[in-house]
Amino acid sequence: MRAIHIASFGGPEQLQAIELPTPVAAAGQVLIRVKAFGLNRAESYMRQGLWGDAVKVPGIECVGEVASAPGSTLREGERVAAIMGGMGRSINGSYAEYVCVPAANVVPLRSALPWAELAAIPESYATAWACLHDCLALQAGQTLLIRGASSALGQAASNIAARLGAQVIAASRRPAELADVLKQNGARHIVAEQPSLSGAVWEIAPGGVDAVLDLVGNTTLLDSLTLAARPSRVCQAGFLGGLGPLEHFLPLQQLPPRVQLSFFGSFAFGTPGFELDRVPLQAIVERVEQGHYRARPARVFAFDDIAEAHAYLDAGSGMGKAVVQIGH
Repeated sequence: MRAIHIASFGGPEQLQAIELPTPVAAAGQVLIRVKAFGLNRAESYMRQGLWGDAVKVPGIECVGEVASAPGSTLREGERVAAIMGGMGRSINGSYAEYVCVPAANVVPLRSALPWAELAAIPESYATAWACLHDCLALQAGQTLLIRGASSALGQAASNIAARLGAQVIAASRRPAELADVLKQNGARHIVAEQPSLSGAVWEIAPGGVDAVLDLVGNTTLLDSLTLAARPSRVCQAGFLGGLGPLEHFLPLQQLPPRVQLSFFGSFAFGTPGFELDRVPLQAIVERVEQGHYRARPARVFAFDDIAEAHAYLDAGSGMGKAVVQIGH
């Protein structure tokens, strides 16, 4: 099978096509014929060698057809989505014609959406759903601040939160340029991302916000803790601002009383308490089909254009999810 591997840590040009043996699924695994996959910032970090240990074939999500699934109820040819389960970290990932994934990280999908459109949904929407429901316990009528709101994950979270009935404040580095995109995805208010958001946020929510979804990461986390109401929740779920450590964090002084802080990463999917089938991916796909969620890909790249696709990913356009399609 054809696959894309990281020849050496570095820029997009290090992603090169090779031939590898097609994996064979054992019991408890699903072999997927990959049709398309979304691009994620984590894969850029892996390509650059910034993510720690990673395998040579990246890719943490995909959509495709079941090629084989020993001992499973999944049928050959059935449409499925897969998210992590070690993909791209401990086992070869989805940048390939076939990928072998633990069955706990695969869910069937009924949809007539083209593969490229379907590929824009799984990772972003499953992660957003888990952050909003499991970590932030977001409710209708509450106010949610999303930092990194123009990212694919931020837009998915805004879609879900607005549909839920929450008031979304979107923070972006380019608020004027991306205002239409952010509003179309459910943002009620838009503010310019900066080291301290207290002035802009308190003008909108004088008592603080009920929840913060911080996708920028350690560079903004301490400020995010100051923006929360009492009680409230803060969830960190991304590192758009880089992977540098959070230095001199003293919970005794900097974690306000009655503010709950959590972290969520999609590597948790498939583990106890975060079974992938708990996420209503089928319902999410149907809401995309009905136009309730705006999940169309911002760009679609061919498999052979993976270096160009990663250059686009690194540029951080903020226009939504980029996907790669294999074949037609």
